[in-house]
Amino acid sequence: MRHKLFCVMAVLLACGPAQAERIKDIASIAGVRNNQLVGYGLVVGLDGTGDQTTQAPFTTQSLKNMLQQFGIALPAGANPQLKNVAAVSLHATLPPFTKPGQTIDVTVSTIGNAKSLRGGSLLMAPLKGADGNVYAVAQGSLVVSGFGAEAKDGSRVSVNIPSAGRIPNGAIVERAVPSPFALGDSLVFNLNTPDFTTAQRATASINAALGGNMAQSIDATSIRVSAPPDSTQRVAFASMLENLTLEPGEAAARVIVNARTGTVVIGRNVRVLPAAVSHGSLTVTITERAVVSQPAPLSAGTTQVIPKSDIEVKEEARSMFVFSPGVSLDEIVRAVNNVGAAPGDLVAILEALRSAGALRAELIVI
Repeated sequence: MRHKLFCVMAVLLACGPAQAERIKDIASIAGVRNNQLVGYGLVVGLDGTGDQTTQAPFTTQSLKNMLQQFGIALPAGANPQLKNVAAVSLHATLPPFTKPGQTIDVTVSTIGNAKSLRGGSLLMAPLKGADGNVYAVAQGSLVVSGFGAEAKDGSRVSVNIPSAGRIPNGAIVERAVPSPFALGDSLVFNLNTPDFTTAQRATASINAALGGNMAQSIDATSIRVSAPPDSTQRVAFASMLENLTLEPGEAAARVIVNARTGTVVIGRNVRVLPAAVSHGSLTVTITERAVVSQPAPLSAGTTQVIPKSDIEVKEEARSMFVFSPGVSLDEIVRAVNNVGAAPGDLVAILEALRSAGALRAELIVI
């Protein structure tokens, strides 16, 4: 059966010239970024699907510490067996310029052996940044998309992941992150994908709109633009800059190969030098079976089971194809499809072409 190869190409590389892009779509302002928050807490109200405290003692310890804060002291040596409480980790993303009193979403995941968080509620838990300061406080009822069911014989059915959930708007921001946006006499734009051509074109586009030499390319990533010192004027200035358009430079010729899934992505600028390729397919099949050996009649022998192995080696005949000078993407795909090569075979062909020096592209295997 012939395998067809499906190659995925980005819209900008598929056909025709590159389209104009806004600066806000290909770059970001230095210092204006998200901040990661992490925390630890307890989820209560579970329907018997919480942590088994004998295997997750930290859940019991956390519960004791919480009860002590409310003036409830458990007897010494007490080890409550809980099934409706689970220890969880929390993480959230704090967007730039978020002010105290605003809310953010929180993701909750089990730490112990809790089977499901469905129906649970998170008790108040602080969310800390990398500097150790508390930036938000989370609390609320969980939204869990998955569910699971378990029978008495130990069999279990699970749909999606019931051990993780989210709390929409579940954390209130308590501290704002200082931003360097209003500091200094300039703004720095960092390209999402470093490229000297794109950096130069962005600089030219900004200078054409502002006049003079307001923008300067620092390197393949950063562009420094002189900005007004007043913060209110700087907001309007940044808004005007990020809506300027330019034509990004074409990406370098690359072939991306996912060896685990067999996915191959070939860029538009990939070229192949003259080369002849022949790729065969070798299949080895090993079959194990048991053969019963019966003794001769009236003999003293016994019946024995003897294992027998069969090994079959099969090699499919594959034709050879030739790449002419400057072969394009369409011709590569057509040639590979004509010989019936699967995506997995294409990976071996591309690696062999690179080793032979015939592939004019960067081969990236992920």
